[in-house]
Amino acid sequence: MLNTFAAMTASPFDPDAPIGSRRAIIRRNNDDLEMVELAWGLKPFAPNGRPYRFERSEGRSFPSNRCLIPASEFHVAQNGRRYRFVLAEGDWFYLAGIWQPGGKHWPESYAILTVAANPEVARYQERQGAVLLRHQRMDWLDATVPEAEVLQPAPTRSFRVEQIAGAEAAQQSLPL
Repeated sequence: MLNTFAAMTASPFDPDAPIGSRRAIIRRNNDDLEMVELAWGLKPFAPNGRPYRFERSEGRSFPSNRCLIPASEFHVAQNGRRYRFVLAEGDWFYLAGIWQPGGKHWPESYAILTVAANPEVARYQERQGAVLLRHQRMDWLDATVPEAEVLQPAPTRSFRVEQIAGAEAAQQSLPL
């Protein structure tokens, strides 16, 4: 079942992407896993409310509609500068998410669950997407580990941080 995704590649996750941007997610479909492309941003609760892209995880339960968002890195913007966060060992990861069926006026969509920022991210913002390592993917999808144990900030020194845009951004060296 997971062999279906063995050749999958992950791409950078940009939290500033517009509502409705489409991205591949992984979710359960009965006993199988499927990769589908969904719109980012869940339907607002209020009729004239704003759609939401992130959902705080603490104190919440997510018994169904869980999903994984594959990512090679995530970006953070602060004071006109953009930063890239990659796992220190260089592997790609998943962001824990939830998805929502489509309706008459809203497409099938997803949102990212958030946790308190780990020490590297906390220098830039208070919260971050819930990062799951690849070996944790089924813990989340199948609810085999309690949510409070899976949805945790990454340990200290989990990420390498690079400035990618804004004042004083380092020039990337180009291979010849």
